[in-house]
Amino acid sequence: MDTGNAGHSAHEFGHPMNLGNIDLNLLKVLDVLLVEGSVTRAGKRLGRSQPAVSSALQRLQHLLGDELLVRGPEGFVLTARAEAIRGPLHEALGLVESCVSTKPRFDPAKATGVFRLSMPDRLSLALIPPLLDRMQQLAPGATLQVTTADRRQALELIDEQRVDLALGCFDERPPHLNAEILMQEDLFCVVRRGHPILRRGAKYEIERVLSFPHLVVSATGNWRAIFDELLSRHGLQRRALVAVTNFTVVPHLLDRSDMIGVFTRHAARVIEETFGLVTRPLPLAVSIETAMIWQLRYDSDLKFEWLRQQVRAVCREIATNARQRRGS
Repeated sequence: MDTGNAGHSAHEFGHPMNLGNIDLNLLKVLDVLLVEGSVTRAGKRLGRSQPAVSSALQRLQHLLGDELLVRGPEGFVLTARAEAIRGPLHEALGLVESCVSTKPRFDPAKATGVFRLSMPDRLSLALIPPLLDRMQQLAPGATLQVTTADRRQALELIDEQRVDLALGCFDERPPHLNAEILMQEDLFCVVRRGHPILRRGAKYEIERVLSFPHLVVSATGNWRAIFDELLSRHGLQRRALVAVTNFTVVPHLLDRSDMIGVFTRHAARVIEETFGLVTRPLPLAVSIETAMIWQLRYDSDLKFEWLRQQVRAVCREIATNARQRRGS
């Protein structure tokens, strides 16, 4: 049995191997050599010439400080060092090959853990109930955590990895984040039944809408929301009488006053259908874009790709239902 260079004395070999001096291909050659015990057979199995395998063996002998193959009574045999590393090396290489060749899978039906989202409260009203319905049907073992956040807070939550996905209106996004537009929503006025702005014959124009006090919903409790930014682009402004951080008390405040709330289409629809308030399209050509953002590192993660698919599906479902209501 030919080993290519067997017969070197021990003093010719270098110090024990430094992993920085070896590559995976060389370890693969070593694995086959230790299994076959022959340069010739190893070469055939690897599809390499005998001189190439012999050269690799010499490098391995130098790096490991051991002859690896030595003459025995009936040919060449493995040294004690080679015998000791043969099993662990073969197992380790098998594990590496399995890691890099096996495509990860995600089965929502078997999924556990928490999906973490952030979004402004206006989106929670319309998106979370149908999203939860889908999760209970498709991923019953998973749970959902929703954090109410404005644009600035959402970016911080994403950067700190406290949420997996953030939804909202984002004028700018850092280069380490990916984004996808989900929908574009018109704005609607929400008022109580019998509100003066609804009187027959009364002018319904933006100036009249702004003549009434407004109820502002802002995740931070600020007096300004996205609608105020849109108004300022038209040289307009409104007078806010109350500012709240969520929609919990909104229907009750609107129902007992002449305040007006200006919200996105889908949030306004939920309030109208749930609490019996009245909605009217805002008499101003403005809209709000909703996007979802996530870290680039999650682009190919099947778990979070599935989550994004569910959010997309819910948005499509909401948009379809809205078109059907308008057409009926």
